[in-house]
Amino acid sequence: MKKYTYTTTNDTRSGFGDGLLELGRKNPDVVALCADLTGSLKMNAFEKEFPDRFFQIGIAEANMMGIAAGMTIGGKIPFTGTFANFSTGRVYDQIRQSIAYSGKNVKICASHAGLTLGEDGATHQILEDLGLMKMLPHMAVINPCDYNQTKAATIAIADYEGPVYLRFGRPKVPVFMPTDMPFIVGKAILLNEGADVSIFATGHLVWEAIIAGEILAEKGISAEIINIHTIKPLDDEAILKSVLKTKCVVTAEEHQMNGGLGDSIAQLLARNNPTPMEMVAVNDSFGESGTPEELMKKYGLDSSNIVEAALKVISRKA
Repeated sequence: MKKYTYTTTNDTRSGFGDGLLELGRKNPDVVALCADLTGSLKMNAFEKEFPDRFFQIGIAEANMMGIAAGMTIGGKIPFTGTFANFSTGRVYDQIRQSIAYSGKNVKICASHAGLTLGEDGATHQILEDLGLMKMLPHMAVINPCDYNQTKAATIAIADYEGPVYLRFGRPKVPVFMPTDMPFIVGKAILLNEGADVSIFATGHLVWEAIIAGEILAEKGISAEIINIHTIKPLDDEAILKSVLKTKCVVTAEEHQMNGGLGDSIAQLLARNNPTPMEMVAVNDSFGESGTPEELMKKYGLDSSNIVEAALKVISRKA
């Protein structure tokens, strides 16, 4: 098992904020819109340096999506910013009709996703957003794992032609991805080669998958761990290549089991190579108030659950 370490932690929303600032300095067509959450989205530095390219829309998320769609007609590359719950559920009609339908080049950037929003509770802890967005034609869906990858993704999506949903979070998490690793939309990253089980993880669950791989290695089990930062377009080739070798699969995500990464991989395998599979995800439930650590443990989203799923799926192999 390849050893991964980290020397610092940081929130992925800061990766977005720093990436947006760097992008603003590189590309004068990049503009930013925010729905009254500039500090929470870490968009302050962009606002300060580029006041003429920053638009505070207020608590009017639907209007923000419409304005962003219109800006693309003039050649701008708008990055919208608000909480994931407001970036998707509250404005789904506007995204579908004004952005996805006509393939507008809008980058929908969503913070405070999933259970790790913590004490804000179930009404804000959206666990359906990846599913909502991936079902829209033309929409790319990206869920990076740490500060470095979020910063790289933010910069990369400006060059991706078409609408993008970029998801990130509030809590500080280990920073372990290389600072110089380029972000390629739709290209999974092999973190550890293995022979006994494929673990496909996304977002905050990537680090938990790494920990699980170390625990499994102590048990004599070789886990192949792959960072699926892009939910759509999915890296079909990397997934099928791994499964051909290991012949069993675990997926791990901070999202509903229905409609998430596991759902997408299950469809891919059903069409190409039916394989024993277990999913580590929230099982048809809303969240609740609590610390991120407490909630991840209660809802079965930590390394111990990935280990348990791996042992179970290995026992199902023919």
